[in-house]
Amino acid sequence: MKRVLLTVALCVAASASFAQKKDVNTAQSIAKGTNPDFTEARNLVKGALTNAESKDDAKTWFVAGFVENQQFDAERTKQILGQKPNEPVMYEALLNILPYFEKAYTLDNQPNEKGKVKPKFVKDIKGILGANHIYYINGGAYYFDQKDYKKAYSFFDQYLKISDLDMFKGEPVAARDSNFMTVQFYAAVAATQMEDKKLAVESLERAKAFDYRRNDVYQYLCYEYEQAKDTVNLEKTLEEGLNLFPEEQYYLLSLINNYIYSNRNEKAIEYLNTAIAKTPNNAQLYDVMGRVYETGLKDYTKAEESFKKALEIDPNYTDALSNLGRVFYNQGVNKQGEANMINDTKKYQQELAVAKDFFKKALPYFEKAHQMKPEESEYMIALRGIYYNLDMGDKLKEIEAKMNGN
Repeated sequence: MKRVLLTVALCVAASASFAQKKDVNTAQSIAKGTNPDFTEARNLVKGALTNAESKDDAKTWFVAGFVENQQFDAERTKQILGQKPNEPVMYEALLNILPYFEKAYTLDNQPNEKGKVKPKFVKDIKGILGANHIYYINGGAYYFDQKDYKKAYSFFDQYLKISDLDMFKGEPVAARDSNFMTVQFYAAVAATQMEDKKLAVESLERAKAFDYRRNDVYQYLCYEYEQAKDTVNLEKTLEEGLNLFPEEQYYLLSLINNYIYSNRNEKAIEYLNTAIAKTPNNAQLYDVMGRVYETGLKDYTKAEESFKKALEIDPNYTDALSNLGRVFYNQGVNKQGEANMINDTKKYQQELAVAKDFFKKALPYFEKAHQMKPEESEYMIALRGIYYNLDMGDKLKEIEAKMNGN
């Protein structure tokens, strides 16, 4: 009795396996027929992909990819004939091919019972992927233009994956040519437009190794590290960028800012001097140097020299005007504070006179800055303090009236 039951069970299993293989064969026939029904073909092969009797069969996965390729070919043929293809359908089918073929290729290269590998589908897989390779660029461009960056990235990424497949090693499909480098770049750009910051960084790091719009890639990468507050990789990438593109001011100025924000003021001065050597007529660089000396190193003499140099280059540079005025103004305030701590009347008056001299030095710079930007409150506040300390009553009333909107 047990033997009979076992025989029945084996027959049922064989029948189920046969049914799944029949569905796979039928799906393939429908897909390559004169009037293919791709929906029916997909449904037939879908069950075989998960069925225990057929899911480890290379043909199941090959046919699944074959069905997608047939639909892609049907729409592409319309395009070749000058007809309007259904582009979403065409590109969706193209996008579905590779995952199925990757699985089929793996299963097809498994050794048999005798330990030998006798692939049946590798040649067809290779032929289809090789022929379709260029169309992944078109699919990526199609979705990139529609701002569907996730889909665009998927197409570009599949193009790159196909280029890296072992089956194409040493062949034109694997070439690191202009197409490859272009796709590498736009895959990275698409990744930056998605919410996946990790993917963006990985894609940009991959793209920076290739000489296609490399400067842009490095700047994108710096932006991503900056957004992630990854100061270590940001600085490393900025330094790499500066070495590769020494004439690009972005890297040098960004490094200077990075050193300033991290209180490495001596390093900031070093790089500022490098920047000034390249563009000696850049007033902004001298202005930044003045601020580093003033706020970071507390060297008012050097700060004064730097701001004056900026104004030699551009006498109407309002930032440098107000910054130089502030250097004098703050020293006047400091001297005034020191004077208030002295009990000796003569020494008090001497220190107070020094303080007033600083306020007098600050006055013309703030007045000119105020003249150029009359609505800037910072300049009016400074002028009010100067007028008060220099006993300039009429000017004090005038500036206070402006500050009160009168």
